Amino acid sequence: MTEPPLQIAPSILSADFSALGRDVAAVERGGADLIHVDVMDGHFVPNISIGFPVLKALHRVAARPLDVHLMIEAPDRYIDSFAANGAAMISVHVEAVPHLHRTLSLIRSVGAKAGAVLNPSTPITALEDVTQQLDFVVVMAVNPGFGGQAFIPHSIDKMTRLRAMLDRAGVSIPIEVDGGVDGGNAAALVRAGARILVAGNAIFGTPDAESATRALRTEAGRGL
Repeated sequence: MTEPPLQIAPSILSADFSALGRDVAAVERGGADLIHVDVMDGHFVPNISIGFPVLKALHRVAARPLDVHLMIEAPDRYIDSFAANGAAMISVHVEAVPHLHRTLSLIRSVGAKAGAVLNPSTPITALEDVTQQLDFVVVMAVNPGFGGQAFIPHSIDKMTRLRAMLDRAGVSIPIEVDGGVDGGNAAALVRAGARILVAGNAIFGTPDAESATRALRTEAGRGL
């Protein structure tokens, strides 16, 4: 099987919302592969973030694909609109959808890559029967809803087990890790099987997002 490439996906949740175009340009100069967009509805998670107008504006200025993480109830209602407004990748929470196979198929049908997200307490076995419908898997290393949370250590073992499960199924899709990612744990995450690293505060919480993006890739690369 082909090894998925290492990708860095800065999360705009931690960016300056008054200057998103500037911040996106900075991380792209730093070598970002994706721009991670967290969508929250105040129901599935206790926070509200952004919707279609901001996504559409990001699509106009971003030179990298938009990785849209839906932390919302009933995501099937909105998948068409997220794809139409620029989402190249759409991930939904296993815990939010009653018919995961159907939802993943819907995402693919609108031309986006389909991902499933596992909360910290959700076992990897929840994905055993949909591996062929997945283009990527997201492991939450914090409880979703807010940026800047502390990394949950057992996430590393969870990714190791998930990688083994996917390999047994003959599926070489990437594992994305979201939450608490920084230079101190990036290499360990990559060694555990992560190939897409989402980082918000570790990049946009620094004085120089461009340099922070470059530095995170360097640290992550030590795990290859």
